[in-house]
Amino acid sequence: MRLEGQVAIVTGGASGFGRGIAQVFAREGARVIVADVNGEAAISVAQEIGGGAIGVTADVTRKPDVEAMVATAVDTCGGLDILVNNAGFTHKNQSLLTVSEDDFDRIYAVNVKAIYLTTLAAVPVMEKRGGGVIINTASTAGLRPRPGLTWYNGSKGAAITLTRSMAVELAPRKIRVNAINPVIGETGMLEDFMGLSDTPENRAKFIAGIPLGRMSKPEDIANAALFLAEPSSNFITGLAIEVDGGRCI
Repeated sequence: MRLEGQVAIVTGGASGFGRGIAQVFAREGARVIVADVNGEAAISVAQEIGGGAIGVTADVTRKPDVEAMVATAVDTCGGLDILVNNAGFTHKNQSLLTVSEDDFDRIYAVNVKAIYLTTLAAVPVMEKRGGGVIINTASTAGLRPRPGLTWYNGSKGAAITLTRSMAVELAPRKIRVNAINPVIGETGMLEDFMGLSDTPENRAKFIAGIPLGRMSKPEDIANAALFLAEPSSNFITGLAIEVDGGRCI
C-alpha cells in the first residue's frame, strides 16, 4: 500500500483521468475525496472504488465549493495530504477567432483559477499535517502547442508555470508541487480536442504524432500521479512530467 493512511482529494474525479487517479489512490490505501461538478457521478465513483471514499459536489471555480470540499476532508478524514487538481475544461478545436468569450472564461476559471482557489484552501490544512503534495494536471499543449486549441494551450502553460513557482514558494512548508502533462487521451473530451468525430481514421491522424503509437489512457496518468504522490518521491518538486508516449520529443 503505497499511500496507506493518506487523505487525498481528486477534482474532476468522476470521469476520465480523475476517475483513474481516484481508483489507483484508493487501491493503494488512500482515503479519497472524489470531487466533481457532477455530484451524482462523484458519489457513484466513490461507492465503486470503496476504501471509505467520499463523493462530493464541487465546482472548483467557486470559492465556497472549494472550501467545503477541503472541509469534508478535514471533518471526515482528519486532514489532507494530497491534492490533485485534475478538473479541466477545453474549447472545441477551432480557430482562435471563433472561441466564445464564455468558453474562454470557463477555460481559465477551471484550468487556472481553480489552482489558486484550491491552494488557498488546502495549504493551511496540509501545514497542520507537516506537509503535503499538490499535483496539477496540465498538458503537452502547454509545452508544444498546436493550432486549434490556442486558448486552452495558454491555460495549460499557465498551469505549468504555476506548478514550478508554487513548488519553490511552498517548499519551506514541506509541500511538494508537481504537474502531469498528458498527451491527447481516451476521455470524454476527446472529440473536443480533435475537433473531429471519434473514428479510427481520425484517431490515426493524432496517433501518428505519438512515437509509442497510441493515445494516453486514465491508468497512464494515474500511475504517474501515484509516483508523484507517494513518499518515495519526497525529493521531487517543481516537475512537469510528460506522460505522452514521446509526443514532446
